Amino acid sequence: MPGRAPAIRDLIAAGERSFSFEFFPPRDDEGEVRLWQTIRELEPLHPTFVSVTYGAGGTTRERTIRITGRIAVETTLTPVAHLTCVSHSRDELRQVIGHYADAGVRNMLALRGDPRGGPGQPWTSHPGGLDHAVELVQLVRRLGDFCVGVAAFPEKHPEAASPDSDAAVLAAKARAGADFAVTQLFFDAEDYFALLGRVRALGCEIPIIPGIMPITNVAQVSRFAELSGSAVPDRILDQLSPAKDAGEVRRIGVGLATALCDELLAGGAPGLHFYTLNRSKATREIFTALHVTSP
Repeated sequence: MPGRAPAIRDLIAAGERSFSFEFFPPRDDEGEVRLWQTIRELEPLHPTFVSVTYGAGGTTRERTIRITGRIAVETTLTPVAHLTCVSHSRDELRQVIGHYADAGVRNMLALRGDPRGGPGQPWTSHPGGLDHAVELVQLVRRLGDFCVGVAAFPEKHPEAASPDSDAAVLAAKARAGADFAVTQLFFDAEDYFALLGRVRALGCEIPIIPGIMPITNVAQVSRFAELSGSAVPDRILDQLSPAKDAGEVRRIGVGLATALCDELLAGGAPGLHFYTLNRSKATREIFTALHVTSP
């Protein structure tokens, strides 16, 4: 039986900054080999945690669960398990949570998830399932002493009526038992700090970790931003437009991400969460530029 993993809430409460990495589930065995290479390259940085997402609409569930369990058993890393309401009954969710617990995974990220048809499509709940992340938080907390994270949206969730109503949803998730939040990717520090202000005005003190995606491919990052209800600002596109090749785009993108990280940490952000796209080089370069030291 694996040893008990530290709770993310305890690490943050102790005043330690959280530096974490997110991977997406590979489509095939070849992609999984590349993912494990990336995991091993990032392991020496001693991140606070790593996570593996579900595919769109809840696909790749089995591969995600298997990889997360392997991380817990075969590496020194602390995995945070993704859970979504998509295509799950309550009983299936209980089984998944039990599988994670058996592998020593005690930190969960509770998400509603995107509709099976993708972002922008109508949400349809699974028969016997859940409709909202707050319900999933409650379910996880009832099943044991888990540490639960949730999603936050600096530019509001695409389905939210307003930034204020979206902040109220995050506060409700905290009241339900969420211990920390991780934001979707964004590009302007003021969006993060504005979200923080809205949430704090509601009396909610949940730690909110900024989500960072370095721009190494403009079209790819623009697509991810669109799916999360965001957009790459014109000022950033203007800085990238003179780039003569992919290498130059990457150099500029890493520099922009490093500057954003500097501003967030200087403003008191409790850490950084990197969307790695299953590649380690850009993340490692940013770590070096920020002078982040491994324990």
